[in-house]
Amino acid sequence: MTPASQSPRDALLAKAADRSALFGIVGLGYVGLPLAMELTRAGYRVLGFDISQRVVDGLNAGRSHIQDVPSDQIAAAVKAGKFAATADLGRLSEPDVISIAVPTPLSKTKDPDVSYVLAATESIKKTLRRGQLVILESTTYPGTTRELMLPALESTGLKVGVDFFLAFSPERVDPGNPKYGTRNTPKVVGGITPGCLEVTMALYQPSIEHLVPVSSTEAAELVKILENTFRSVNIGLVNEMAIVCDKLGVDVWEVIDAAATKPFGFMKFTPGPGVGGHCIPLDPHYLAWKMRTLNYRTRFIELAGEINAAMPEYWVARVADRLNDQGKAVRDSKVFVVGVAYKKDIDDIRESPALDVIRVLEQRGAVVTYHDPHVARLHEDGVELTSVPLTAETLRGADCVVIVTDHSSLDYGLIARESNLVVDTRHALPAASRRKP
Repeated sequence: MTPASQSPRDALLAKAADRSALFGIVGLGYVGLPLAMELTRAGYRVLGFDISQRVVDGLNAGRSHIQDVPSDQIAAAVKAGKFAATADLGRLSEPDVISIAVPTPLSKTKDPDVSYVLAATESIKKTLRRGQLVILESTTYPGTTRELMLPALESTGLKVGVDFFLAFSPERVDPGNPKYGTRNTPKVVGGITPGCLEVTMALYQPSIEHLVPVSSTEAAELVKILENTFRSVNIGLVNEMAIVCDKLGVDVWEVIDAAATKPFGFMKFTPGPGVGGHCIPLDPHYLAWKMRTLNYRTRFIELAGEINAAMPEYWVARVADRLNDQGKAVRDSKVFVVGVAYKKDIDDIRESPALDVIRVLEQRGAVVTYHDPHVARLHEDGVELTSVPLTAETLRGADCVVIVTDHSSLDYGLIARESNLVVDTRHALPAASRRKP
């Protein structure tokens, strides 16, 4: 059989075997860019799409805007002709495989905002050709791939599983994780048809160590939501336990550490100022919204969300209590926030609870400054601040220091010695002292 007479399925399988497939990645952020680099490492060529011309120009010049992807890796891929970026969505006809890795935020009413997915789908629809595979990676509610994307793409007259292929494979990126990245994190794949699953597995196999096939796109969509709902519910539980322990005068960290000695039936979660990032604060709401359309209320999910969302207020109340103990009001007090990224050792501030802590403190009249070695400037939802140095003078000049993100590089000894008052939402000071020889 000659290449010209191959079926779309056979042609894609052949391009997977010899790495000749051109991948298109729509969205070159925390998910799309690491995926692009793993694909180039496997031997594929990648054409990246992003609506930001600044991002596109930087990548084509070999500059990374993602902390987990070094610039020299980008530069090497560009120089080898394996990677290029563009803002021209008219070129979506070129790739054999198109992976969509765009944001899926929530609306103000906590409903899924799939406008970015729909916009990407419309752009692909305009150029869709026979023999292309489209993979949605963005986290969304069960049914999105089949109910929203499939009708749009089949409106071109092409038939799924015959002329083109459609699948869902949820991203599992954990920014800053030194052990697990795109390549060695197992990747779940669900196809609209068995043929869709087959070609997706074949094309991803060279760049991902372990692929996990499931029976449908709905199952794959639900896998990601279950993972992060599990975390949200358990974080909500341990955050409530922190409040319980505070009211009982018991050290919650002592309780957690002792419980964690049990070798079975317990998984250690730790409390904090809330939850952040693009996944845990958002994903459970996708499922809750979907279930509301089916007249079912997901009570665990909603309660965990309420508890986690209330934690910034809880910690600001602790700041107020500690200041009150020293005869000071929150109003006009100088509060120095240490760490604003949503978790340690990264520069990602999406949905960071630190933003809510700062907002509430400012609403109460506090004069807020912050330090974060990974985040030089905040320009988010009304918070406009620039990171200041972590020095003895800065610490001594604050009425209260609030540790919100426990970055590994922070000098906790300096914080403990020089601060007038510390509210530690992460148990960072005792943990740092235990690490010392």
